[in-house]
Amino acid sequence: MSQFSLEPNNLSTTRTVLTTSPVVSGPWRDALRAFQHNKMTFVGLSIIVFFIIIALIAPWIAPFDYKEQNLVSRLQSPSAEHWFGTDDLGRDLLSRTLYGARISLWVGFLSVIGSMIVGTALGLIAGFYGKWADMIISRLFDILLAFPGILLAIAIVAILGPSLENALYAIAIVNVPTYGRLVRSKVLSVKTEEYITSARALGANNARIILRYILPNSLTPIIVQGTLGIGTAIIEAAALGFLGLGAQPPEPEWGKMLSDSRQFIQNAPWTVIFSGISIMLTVLGFNLMGDGLRDVLAPRAKR
Repeated sequence: MSQFSLEPNNLSTTRTVLTTSPVVSGPWRDALRAFQHNKMTFVGLSIIVFFIIIALIAPWIAPFDYKEQNLVSRLQSPSAEHWFGTDDLGRDLLSRTLYGARISLWVGFLSVIGSMIVGTALGLIAGFYGKWADMIISRLFDILLAFPGILLAIAIVAILGPSLENALYAIAIVNVPTYGRLVRSKVLSVKTEEYITSARALGANNARIILRYILPNSLTPIIVQGTLGIGTAIIEAAALGFLGLGAQPPEPEWGKMLSDSRQFIQNAPWTVIFSGISIMLTVLGFNLMGDGLRDVLAPRAKR
């Protein structure tokens, strides 16, 4: 009976094989590498980071109190003292624009997080359990999607009362079906995979299967849609603020600033330019970021 022995040449061969074996890179590492080479995505990320930094340090860089009124200086054009000019109440528009970034990003992030949590939970239940649960949840989504999003948000805020918090709730409710239907369709395809059947055979219960296997494999479209959804939520918040149903005076929400200044657009165009550009750039940043994530994480969706 022969015995196995490690000869020097065997050790060198083993060492050679180990050192020359390729490094296996996971899908997330490949996605990060592709993300870094996407120039437009980098531009979108830079815009988002810029506005986030502005929102965080607004109290320290704003030259004036955003609520401070000076009727003597009303409707002044941009100058060395007021870089963005002043509004009809003499308030510094640069300070109000900086603080407006905090409100718009706060509404955008929180409303999307809320709609993602609720929509994902409902989508998981509908897709995994099916039958009556799927029927009830799907009909609920159909009812919400039967109304134009902004009109449904207006109706919800009209019932709850005009305020920034109620606008946030309305935006979150309106976008729940988007995430719910997306997760439901993903769950329907994932739960038929062989590893789900193997998990059941090994005794895994439904909760473990959902949280351990199905949810992690359904995160990609949620992340992409969530990034794009933040830009949509900012536009919806600005629309509600423009109609007087969102942030109330003296809060410097960008949509409300546009509404307050629309009557001065000919004589004092600077009162609407900077808040409008801020909305445009912020939404553009999230759209570019979302498109880049879609191309990297879900290339089939692009094709």
